[in-house]
Amino acid sequence: MTSSRVAMGAAITSVVRSLRNAGVRVSLFVEPEEAPIGWAKDVGADRVELYTEPFARAFEQGPAAAQESFRRYAAAAELAHSLGLGINAGHDLDLQNLVLFRTLPHLQEVSIGHALISHALFVGLGRSVREYLSLLRH
Repeated sequence: MTSSRVAMGAAITSVVRSLRNAGVRVSLFVEPEEAPIGWAKDVGADRVELYTEPFARAFEQGPAAAQESFRRYAAAAELAHSLGLGINAGHDLDLQNLVLFRTLPHLQEVSIGHALISHALFVGLGRSVREYLSLLRH
């Protein structure tokens, strides 16, 4: 590892520690892979937020591609959970692909603001929120 990467890791660890000491829950946005999940644990994060755009693109290709991609995310979630990390997910999740993604093991939160607000432009904010909450509660 280069000295700049070591310095960056130390800086991030310091920021994470400061935030946690202030009572802030820290979630780091990562790819659904072993190395970044392990890194998030090493720097002291409470949670990871799995970057889900690749899942969303796979979902658009059909059920087989969606399931294959989902298995990768499920393995990442299991790994993060085994390390004591909470699981969040976000990026390009919407009312269609959340039907599958909401079943991710140990999932605690999803970042759906962009899709929720985009949908609200057509159906209204109240209805959009109700539809997302209904979907996520099932």
